Amino acid sequence: MEQCQAVLKSGGGRPSCSTSSSMIVNVRYMECQKNHAASIGGYAVDGCREFMASDAEGTTGALTCAACGCHRNFHRREVETEFACEYT
Repeated sequence: MEQCQAVLKSGGGRPSCSTSSSMIVNVRYMECQKNHAASIGGYAVDGCREFMASDAEGTTGALTCAACGCHRNFHRREVETEFACEYT
């Protein structure tokens, strides 16, 4: 049995496999992009480098960053998709 693996970042097509394949999607939330000075017409970010959930998965606290207090949507989303093809 022979295996090939392709890793694609942020979009892209699916590789063509003539036999069975599986897809793994990893999502990470990186630096905070919330503009804290928008109300006064400026631009200032807080410097939070990566989202860390403040509570367990499945709770409302899982959507709040423990480092900066912002909602997860303010953090840059990074998607990594892996396709694994198996040839027999």
